[in-house]
Amino acid sequence: MSAGPKQVLILGGGFAGVYTARRLEKLLRPEEACITLINRENYWVYQPMLPEVISGSIGLTNVVSPIRRLCPRTNLIMREVEVINLQKQIVTISPGFRPRELQLKYDHLVIALGSVTDFHGMPGMVENAMPFRTLADAMVLRNHLIHVLEEADVEENPELRRQLLTFVVGGGGFSGVEVMAELNDFVRSVKKNYLRLCNEPHRCVIVQAGDRILPEMSETLAIFAQRILRKRGVEIILNDRVKSATSEKAILQSDNEIPCKTLISTVPSALPPVIQKLDCPNERGKLLVNTRLELKNYEGKVWALGDCACVKTVAGTQVPPTAQHAIREAAIAAINIAAAVRSGECAEFGFEGRGTLGSLGHGTAIAQICGVKLSGFLAWCLWRCVYLMKMPGLNRKVRIVADWLLHLLFPPELAQTKVAFESGIRKQHFEPGDIIFEQGDLGDNVYVIEEGECEVLHEQKNEQKLLATLNRGECFGEMALLSNRTRSATIRARNATNVLIIPKADFDKLRRSVPAFGEVFGELVKRRSPEGAPHSFLETAGCCGGHPIPTPVAESELGPPAGFAPTELS
Repeated sequence: MSAGPKQVLILGGGFAGVYTARRLEKLLRPEEACITLINRENYWVYQPMLPEVISGSIGLTNVVSPIRRLCPRTNLIMREVEVINLQKQIVTISPGFRPRELQLKYDHLVIALGSVTDFHGMPGMVENAMPFRTLADAMVLRNHLIHVLEEADVEENPELRRQLLTFVVGGGGFSGVEVMAELNDFVRSVKKNYLRLCNEPHRCVIVQAGDRILPEMSETLAIFAQRILRKRGVEIILNDRVKSATSEKAILQSDNEIPCKTLISTVPSALPPVIQKLDCPNERGKLLVNTRLELKNYEGKVWALGDCACVKTVAGTQVPPTAQHAIREAAIAAINIAAAVRSGECAEFGFEGRGTLGSLGHGTAIAQICGVKLSGFLAWCLWRCVYLMKMPGLNRKVRIVADWLLHLLFPPELAQTKVAFESGIRKQHFEPGDIIFEQGDLGDNVYVIEEGECEVLHEQKNEQKLLATLNRGECFGEMALLSNRTRSATIRARNATNVLIIPKADFDKLRRSVPAFGEVFGELVKRRSPEGAPHSFLETAGCCGGHPIPTPVAESELGPPAGFAPTELS
């Protein structure tokens, strides 16, 4: 490792990751450590207040804070983590605008990637259930609720109208209960704005696998919450769970079916795939750490915290995946990283928790603080005060208070913020001389020429040679994509060219789902492999629609460089 500042790499921008960076900025001087944080977004989400985005009681952007302002001395990189090599101390992150792999070396690593929604073994859930974990999920759900209300207002079929007005939440923990409470309040408030829905009942259902909701709370408070929710018209189905779904219904483990167009899932969760691939000890499916939060077998180099780690206190208590624990874990990890940099004394995690709070909507909450149990309006005031104080930044606190006051004075907003998600398959225009992709780029798309011509160029020993010309109807780029190799040539537009671009994910779906599509490219791969295609480089262009391959040109005429497979157009 370098003799200069130590490279501290933090993976994840949730509570654990961001608070680790904030604490490290206070503990370590710039000349001691360079702190880098990898996260998909450039903002941090205040998860406890996320359900209030659904009802509009808090503005969409007021539950987030830009990481660059929270951690001004931390280098933020907005990418996905693809590979973690613990032995070589290298993390590989996803490409940006230019499809080139980026590897980062580290001296100290913090893994705080949280968890992801896992629908494995639950048919139809990926396609039909709406997860609720991120800001984007909250925005999508809010827009969806407005959309189904609009459709229900014009629907003549009473059965379909009931289906549109049925909302199901899978999971009766804090997330599920708070989401349902806000959803129920929102729908009840805005229905009066729809002429045909004013007197139309809506149905809200929570499906919980246990014998009561809110297993994190004491039994008396959980029963109080059940009573309040049922009083407000929320059905609670216990000792059952959602096992599958279609576009028309949620199917429970008991084989009961709930016709609905809205199914929200707050469970189950699993480790991100990049962590699952790590060859290191784990417990209960999570990374195993000691009380200093060091990853077992990588002490002094790697720390794991948050939802992805199996953390126990010095007293042996299993730590729940809550924000208050993640913040304390971040503080201990930062102290121990600073100790590793300076060869100082380490700290151990002993925080046992101060209590739990949960909102039931409509001015009601439950709280369990230092053994004291509260419920109703007083608990709701406490809930708002505690979370408001923990929100970093004075400007965000002021905005949230203003949102709450306005929500008391005025009805919820009904505007639907539509976000148009275009198909991954898209068209692109190139002018003469434009580069479509360069030699050495990662294989991320397959291309089909609709109009125009492209040149195939290969560079070797700083000399670039023209190998072939591709015309209308010909395709290229699939070899690097299928073989996970980098591009072996540069493709440049020869004249004004229109190209159809098929991203890797869509290409893989088409190959798996449409046998004829897969067969066409299977044949192309055979022809383009060195064993299967002793003809020309031009033959490697192929044709996406099964049309005749262009007339072969002898390899000698193209004069491919030595060591370059002429039939392998990546």
